[in-house]
Amino acid sequence: MIRKFFIYLTILFVGILFFASMVLFAIPALQESTLVLPLISSDQAGNADGTIDQASLESDISKLQTKLDKLTPTDAYIIINTSENHFYLYQGKQMIRHGLCSTGKNERLVSEERKKEYVFYTPQGVKTVKGKQKNPVWAKPNWAFIEDGMPIPPPGDPSRFESGTLGAYKLTLGDGYMIHGTIYKRFIGQSVTHGCVRLLDEDLEAVYNTLQIGSKVYIY
Repeated sequence: MIRKFFIYLTILFVGILFFASMVLFAIPALQESTLVLPLISSDQAGNADGTIDQASLESDISKLQTKLDKLTPTDAYIIINTSENHFYLYQGKQMIRHGLCSTGKNERLVSEERKKEYVFYTPQGVKTVKGKQKNPVWAKPNWAFIEDGMPIPPPGDPSRFESGTLGAYKLTLGDGYMIHGTIYKRFIGQSVTHGCVRLLDEDLEAVYNTLQIGSKVYIY
């Protein structure tokens, strides 16, 4: 019995660490799951004889569920898993769409001539949709020319602008990062972007129509 109790405490400690890491990024996703992690102390978990206090455990689970409900947005939001390149689109507690996406390739590009380094990763954290646009035109940044080994044109030069590259829609997240489409559909599901989140056409349309300015974007 004592051995079982210590095993329970070990599992509980791992659960607490996992819950703490999920609060900031992916806690809304727990609403669709039957998984609930009890956040309780060791003296609450067991009785003096080593048995589990079931009533106390259920009470703590109920309190934790209430906290989760309060932290979950009531409007639309999206969760981006950069490890598995998967997205989850929610309306409140209901997941309405999910699928593959592409995120940052986590590589560096060094420009010796300009003495500048570019890091292509998708930043993690809680973002918001700052803008939406149909049929966007891509204004190519300097790194796009450096990467292709081409001379960098001056600002406003026609060679900087490309239509169709970003797909039919884009949602801006700030600092140059976006959710948009792609002409490289065969790479969806892989870490190949320069930091933006790429979606397939139908998924992008659903995300564009569901999320509004100010909607939360959870990236982890």
